[in-house]
Amino acid sequence: MLIGELSRRTGVSERLLRYYERTELIHAERRANGYREYDEQAVETVRRVRALLAVGLPTRVIRQVLPCTHDTATLRPCPGVLTSLRGQLDILDQRAADLETARRLLRRTIAVTENIENAAEQPPAPGARTRHRPGESPRRCGPQPPSRAGRGSGAAGKAIDARRCPAVG
Repeated sequence: MLIGELSRRTGVSERLLRYYERTELIHAERRANGYREYDEQAVETVRRVRALLAVGLPTRVIRQVLPCTHDTATLRPCPGVLTSLRGQLDILDQRAADLETARRLLRRTIAVTENIENAAEQPPAPGARTRHRPGESPRRCGPQPPSRAGRGSGAAGKAIDARRCPAVG
């Protein structure tokens, strides 16, 4: 089959298929006119490459693993592959831990921000002390609206100091 048909059957662009060929992930015979001719097995090979890329393996490791995956009935160990796969698993585990840390931080920031917004919507209890002066609106975190006092106040669009904003830091 020609590259266009392989592209249609696998959902992979012709450009990417050429890259796979250059990096020796797939192989094509050349016709007399220079066109690439792929065999039927190329469809399954491209699908395997896509699956291995989806789990985070780099192409250099995929190139090592592919010969071991063509026929599961005769699956054989390939030298050095297990070490590469374990190394890649360690990298993925670290990424997962980093993402989990980022997720916890984002959830905490959302919760704090929601608490601040909910508190700002509640009127203060009679006689309660506030951090702002009488007649002055409480300050919010993030960019401030332009000052109504006129030009030159310097407050327009400036964020509140992170030390004064519980949602920051």
